[in-house]
Amino acid sequence: MSAVLLDGKTLAKQIKERVRREVENMERKPGLAVILVGENPATRVYVDGKTRDCRQCGIYSEEYALLESATQEEVLELIEVLNDRDDIDGIMVQMPLPPHMDAQAVLRAVRPDKDLDCVHPYNLGQLMLGQDAFQPCTPAGVMRLLDEYGVDPEGKTCVVVGRSSIVGKPLAMLMVQRNATVTISHTHTVDLHKKCAKADILVTAA
Repeated sequence: MSAVLLDGKTLAKQIKERVRREVENMERKPGLAVILVGENPATRVYVDGKTRDCRQCGIYSEEYALLESATQEEVLELIEVLNDRDDIDGIMVQMPLPPHMDAQAVLRAVRPDKDLDCVHPYNLGQLMLGQDAFQPCTPAGVMRLLDEYGVDPEGKTCVVVGRSSIVGKPLAMLMVQRNATVTISHTHTVDLHKKCAKADILVTAA
């Protein structure tokens, strides 16, 4: 059987066009706020990509770029203001945060219904229980890509390489909900190559 390329770029283009048409017919455009603390070149590329996607889809977006020296209290106050704004529907706090901040305390401050990355404990718990919740974008994208190409996870062996709370773990939960048998592998996994070789579905998120 020949290999099939799962073309994510083409699918993303189709989804963005559909979203653009939907947003075009809305009386009020959805609003996104992204909080960035410090200068991280990789994170900057990621944030710029979000801004570009919003512009293409007609979604209103705001970026808050704070200095590395910003205090945790300043970030929490900003999140509180954004939580209360009716024109902001989603909030993303870019990781990593500076070492002097408690990242979990900051992420917990985002209102669950505005937590687009599904990093709030409430949303993670909903995801674990298989309830309706925001799904982290990368895991949701993986599942959408499999659906696009008719790859049904049911009954298959899935190996996820990576155990982060925004990709590896939630992706494993989504796979389990689709009746796959899932192994989460990571830097301490013994004989990783053997486990990968046995996978019907292999996802690397490391």
